[in-house]
Amino acid sequence: MKLKTTLAVLALCIAGSIAAYASDPNVGSWKLNDAKSKVPAGAPKNNTVTYTAAGDQLKCVVDGVDGKGQPSHNEWTGKFDGKDYPVVGDNTADARSIQKIGDRKYKLANKKGGKVTLSGTIEISADGKTRTLTIEGAGADGKKMTSTQVYDKQ
Repeated sequence: MKLKTTLAVLALCIAGSIAAYASDPNVGSWKLNDAKSKVPAGAPKNNTVTYTAAGDQLKCVVDGVDGKGQPSHNEWTGKFDGKDYPVVGDNTADARSIQKIGDRKYKLANKKGGKVTLSGTIEISADGKTRTLTIEGAGADGKKMTSTQVYDKQ
């Protein structure tokens, strides 16, 4: 009987975690709106960003172009708790942290070898249809750059 109770409680906890992430406004597919975005020449650009529930974590898949216009793809699985989680496929970062700092606002940081390579914020509009990523970091030339990428929910 104890085993059944323990398994039932565990199942409810997992289901609750998945439901909590599924209701997060960041979850879903987002497509870059070039007309509303301000991406400097030579800066990387994320064309699509997709967040899905992955157990008690979220998986983020990003497809775009790097600073040279070549296709790029990276993946991150983690929690919005501000801790570093591995990034796969991004040659400028080996870890990413995202922390929820409001109902629709997040702060993020990409790191390479423990050093922050870019940081910024993600903000979801009140209607949940627009996602704005504002980042600061160094461009390929080492100079400081800022980028604002606006996405439409798909």
